[in-house]
Amino acid sequence: MTSKNLFTKIKKNWGSVIFYAIILLLIFSPAAKSWVLERVISTGFFNAKIKREAAANLQAPPVFSLQDSNGNIISSASLKGKVVLINFWASWCPPCRAEMPSLNKLYLTLKNDNRFVLLFVNEDEDKSKAAQFIQQNNFSIPIYNRLQFPPEIFSGTLPTTVILDKNGNIVSKHEGIANYDNDKFISQLKALL
Repeated sequence: MTSKNLFTKIKKNWGSVIFYAIILLLIFSPAAKSWVLERVISTGFFNAKIKREAAANLQAPPVFSLQDSNGNIISSASLKGKVVLINFWASWCPPCRAEMPSLNKLYLTLKNDNRFVLLFVNEDEDKSKAAQFIQQNNFSIPIYNRLQFPPEIFSGTLPTTVILDKNGNIVSKHEGIANYDNDKFISQLKALL
């Protein structure tokens, strides 16, 4: 087939060529997938909400620990008296990437209110990729590494967001994508104070 024939065939079927190019892009590009998912959550259909689900059969609040980027260890005991949002994410995860702008906005809204703690636990094997993703997107969120978490909080699904009340009890656990920067969700967080 000559280049002229190929060009003629592409010209005749340009719609199909574009369609398949878009499909291939969505299959192989995490950035393209996250862009599409970000547009979907911006519709409002995936707004986060606190459903006040008590963790089944927990006699006491879950015990966990994590480490910040400076090597400081944070334990669940040190967070008592605060409403805590824990988000588990990875830079290679398109749904995680898609919800990160809304989580960053939520963090900026609440970061100066010491009654709230927002913990963004990275699950990348190469931790430098997470820092690079945060920097490239001009996000302000601090990155933490998981040390010890019970399965009631994190069982491996990304993204997962857990909310703890002031006593350290799980009041909500959401596995999957959501938009966290909305007034209703912020009001529900403040109602836990």
